[in-house]
Amino acid sequence: MYSPKKANYSNTSNRFRDWDNLQYWFRGVEKFAPWVNNVYFITWGHLPLWLNTKHPKLKIVKHTDYIPAEYLPTFNSDVIETNLHRLKELSETFVLFNDDVFLMDDVKPTDFFKKGRPCDSYVENLIAPGGSETRIRHTKIENTGIINANFKKYEVYRKNLWKVYNWRYGLQNLITLYFLPFPYFAGFRNPHICYSHLKSTFATIWSVAGDKMHEACLNKFRGFNDVSHWAMRYWNLCCGNFAPRSVRFGKYFVAGADNRALCQYIMKQRGKVVCVNDQSTDFDFEKAKQEINAAFECILSEKSSFEK
Repeated sequence: MYSPKKANYSNTSNRFRDWDNLQYWFRGVEKFAPWVNNVYFITWGHLPLWLNTKHPKLKIVKHTDYIPAEYLPTFNSDVIETNLHRLKELSETFVLFNDDVFLMDDVKPTDFFKKGRPCDSYVENLIAPGGSETRIRHTKIENTGIINANFKKYEVYRKNLWKVYNWRYGLQNLITLYFLPFPYFAGFRNPHICYSHLKSTFATIWSVAGDKMHEACLNKFRGFNDVSHWAMRYWNLCCGNFAPRSVRFGKYFVAGADNRALCQYIMKQRGKVVCVNDQSTDFDFEKAKQEINAAFECILSEKSSFEK
């Protein structure tokens, strides 16, 4: 009814197939972050059969609980995420996980927030055209447009120089240094892991770019004028309202025909967080699923209390 007749990046089969590994997300939280207060599981209404919905920390949230009716139904993750400030029960500080991002080693609250400020890495980058993620690149442009409309780059540097350039970013400082002469922000590096957020920043973006946000949220599937939650992250970076964190905190992988590096990263627990992204239909899905889930089983074999 809503999906375009012709398949595109937003509605191909890899957007809807089941990797059968969500249980490892819950096991990771219980094992590596037992201090977490609440887990908000956002869904249109679909729930895994194995999920213990009576767990005291688990809050089941449906789209209809917080997303305005005029934007529903939605199959656009940007709409689901950029409206999170409307969820009344959500605290001011929260960590946003997609279902392809997993904890894989012990983490502390200070890995995500310090003195109420999100932990993050400031690294500028260039938004380049081309590739299969055309709509995501346009979204980055929309995000950065909001930032350039509200911040002067030289003021950001002047006020937050030692957060813009920090030893925790390693050689990636050189990327930001390259963009130093440019008067406007060309874009930012997006590590594509989990993100520490401030609820109030979401409300701020809606207040300064309400018309743009409204138009974007009318997209049932991802569109060229989408705005993502990365805009909220950029806002905090430019305000200096963050605590510098190592760029090696987590790593992003694209699942495919050869998953050896990804599986080793998981089994050897070489980072705190891993993203297992699914972008293509051009590989043996069942084989890849078996390999990757076997790697998770090596470090997260015990059932969690979130499972029946």
